[in-house]
Amino acid sequence: MTADIRIDTLTIRVPLTLRRYGGRKLVIVPEGDGVPVRTKSTPDDTLLKALARAHRWKRMLESGQVASLNELSEAEKISPSYMTRIYRLTLLAPDIVETILDGRQPRTLQLADLMDDMPVEWHRQRERYGIVT
Repeated sequence: MTADIRIDTLTIRVPLTLRRYGGRKLVIVPEGDGVPVRTKSTPDDTLLKALARAHRWKRMLESGQVASLNELSEAEKISPSYMTRIYRLTLLAPDIVETILDGRQPRTLQLADLMDDMPVEWHRQRERYGIVT
């Protein structure tokens, strides 16, 4: 007796995007039915650390502990360019900072997004980063 074995291939295509999120890869699926909603706030450690550093550096400058960002970058052994981009986080709207601290920021928001040409106007920040308060 012989048996014919036929193997069919089924291909399923799902539009998705891979993004790095807090050192992990996150699969971003299109919005719509079946998209899991984050039920619990999850603060992003990378964003929290960057906000803390930016505000610590601001306090150091304002108190006169250091005279300039260049002096501070030498003391912290960080490139002046990187320090300046992190320091800009002190210009974030207070409600955006609160959203990040509470872990309610959009899942796709990353530190790189905040460091890349951040608008100064708070309403434009909310629009760009998709934060509704």
